Amino acid sequence: MTIRYVALGDSFTEGVGDPDPGLPHGLRGWADRVAEFLAATDRDTQYANLAIRGRKLRQVIDEQVQPAIDLDPTLVTIYAGGNDILRPSIDIDDLMAEYDAAVERLTSSGATVVLFTGFDTAQSPIFRRTRGRTAIYNELLREIADVRGALIVDYWRFDEYNDPRMWDIDRLHMSSMGHATMANRVMAQLRADHVVEASEFDPLPTRRRIEALRDDAAWAWNYLGPWVKRRVTGTSSGDGLSPRWPHLRHVDSPGQ
Repeated sequence: MTIRYVALGDSFTEGVGDPDPGLPHGLRGWADRVAEFLAATDRDTQYANLAIRGRKLRQVIDEQVQPAIDLDPTLVTIYAGGNDILRPSIDIDDLMAEYDAAVERLTSSGATVVLFTGFDTAQSPIFRRTRGRTAIYNELLREIADVRGALIVDYWRFDEYNDPRMWDIDRLHMSSMGHATMANRVMAQLRADHVVEASEFDPLPTRRRIEALRDDAAWAWNYLGPWVKRRVTGTSSGDGLSPRWPHLRHVDSPGQ
């Protein structure tokens, strides 16, 4: 059976943090990499990616779920809710009830559906305050997966992402290495024979405190400040963007 893979979500799935100038939006990302893995054994694999950065969960549902179903997918990956968790206030129970209804629609289409838990931000001085929300989100997500028969990629438990080299310079999105690792993690859920090798890193160089403070100040000016401004003004980094791969396309080779 031909694989028709459709990826849904926000910047995580769009591929932000994994640059490739030759691809739409100048990005590759873990979902492209998964499509390439699948095409390596099934040359008829088709792939679409509807994800757009900055989208909140309800936007992902409203804008992406039905178009995905219309593509008659055999495989769907969806991650949404991370941008909601970062907001000042959120009703997680109501939000996840809507997520549940969306996942039911996707599984009822006959597709295999893959969900993602949220990352454990315990080691992040900026984002650790959202850790409790993420834990609740994850528990409700696991219940959705149990009831709807979806698979889970348990990002919360991936300790390798505690290494800063797995993250882009903005400290919010995965780096190319992080995306490559996530692609392997997804494939391990899809295929029992897919082996995930542990990431090997050289020791991080020791930084003096003054260097760390300079780096933190530069990050706050270049990334945290603009992020906060978008929240205050109600704008999104994804405003005006269209999906990278809105239609199913054959995956010929890595990066093509």
